[in-house]
Amino acid sequence: MEVQRDNTSREIHSLQTKIGDWVIVAVCVLIAIICLLPMINLLARSLSGTDYLVKHEVYLWPKGFNFDAYSTVLSDAKYIKAFGWTVLLTVICTLLSLTMSTLCAFPLIFQQLKGRNVINMFITITMFFNAGTIPNYLLMQKLNLLDNPLVLIVPGCLSVYNMIILRSFFYGIPDSLRESAEIDGANYLTILWNIYIPLSKPVLATLALFYAVGRWNGYSDALMYMKNKDYYPLQLLLYNILNNINQVEVATQEGFSQPGLQESLKAAIVMFSTVPILCIYPFLQKYFIQGVTLGAVKE
Repeated sequence: MEVQRDNTSREIHSLQTKIGDWVIVAVCVLIAIICLLPMINLLARSLSGTDYLVKHEVYLWPKGFNFDAYSTVLSDAKYIKAFGWTVLLTVICTLLSLTMSTLCAFPLIFQQLKGRNVINMFITITMFFNAGTIPNYLLMQKLNLLDNPLVLIVPGCLSVYNMIILRSFFYGIPDSLRESAEIDGANYLTILWNIYIPLSKPVLATLALFYAVGRWNGYSDALMYMKNKDYYPLQLLLYNILNNINQVEVATQEGFSQPGLQESLKAAIVMFSTVPILCIYPFLQKYFIQGVTLGAVKE
């Protein structure tokens, strides 16, 4: 009887586990669909004819299929230039931010660093207190960074939050590895390059994705500090177009005054600026999953 009860209990537990798994899968699928529907609708609008857009007949499947909006975007020099500049800006900012985060996090793991607690305190304070928009603008003005491409790079080259994540990961690397290298005569830069960085690939990949997405989607700094349109990132160009669609140079020069074509053009520009950054994730997925789960399991 006891064996039969145990078997029955195991079957009930197994059934409950399967039901729970299916519920989780259903919820994940539902969330995925909710996240994908806006992108699918946007793609359908960018590929649809103007007549169907004016009549609001486009939902999840393009009608009057054409590539007119994409050909307009790709044939206009300012879009291509803004895209190339944004790619270059994203690469530079990501590499510089990773370098600054590493160089800031690594020394703070040493207990013998003089003033370590004070440095940590001052760094942490910057996460909670900010001078504000006007003082920051005046600071950029005093530093002669206004209307300078460096204003899009230098102020945001270090995220304290990301630096703390990297520092916490460095704490988890055994001190014995560093001490063994020191006994062999390795200096601090050698230890950082040959031990800490190779072991930190998951967290570095995660932070690289955070920095890249943040810079790719950023436009507020360019909106405040840049007047030279030659250095407008793609997102600021998109921002201006979405807010002043009737003043877009393409629409005025080419005579595109139809509302449907303007809607198609806006959708194409959004897709044009969103898809490239999405294509990066599959290459970092392995490290990203490891990076975001660091410290989730305690042994």
